[in-house]
Amino acid sequence: MSIDVEYAIKKDIRNNPVVREVDERQRQDMRRTIGLSVLVVGMLLFSAWQSFRMVNTGINIEKLRVQAQEEQSLSRQLRLELETLKAPHLIEERAQRELHLIAPTPADTLIIERAPAAAAPRAIVASAR
Repeated sequence: MSIDVEYAIKKDIRNNPVVREVDERQRQDMRRTIGLSVLVVGMLLFSAWQSFRMVNTGINIEKLRVQAQEEQSLSRQLRLELETLKAPHLIEERAQRELHLIAPTPADTLIIERAPAAAAPRAIVASAR
């Protein structure tokens, strides 16, 4: 068996000086692809953000509507209570029951007539100015 010397010896080939050329067209295509991808992702994120804001605003509007209805209901109840407490016969009953007051009799009532106001002389008014 004979071994060929030619194949048994490893040839030392140096490829250091070989430099691959930069392909400008491939680089432009890559930039264009990345730019379009960023644009599409940006548009999708903007669309999703708008949808989220719209849903969130709708939820807030519904919460405020419910709160407004509760406030209107409370307002109606308070107005009804105020009108009930303003009723003269209820005030009289409560005064007699809680404060133990009694209704005045005609003998206890004193009527005072209002006297007309005397007009001041014009000279006094003129001198005050």
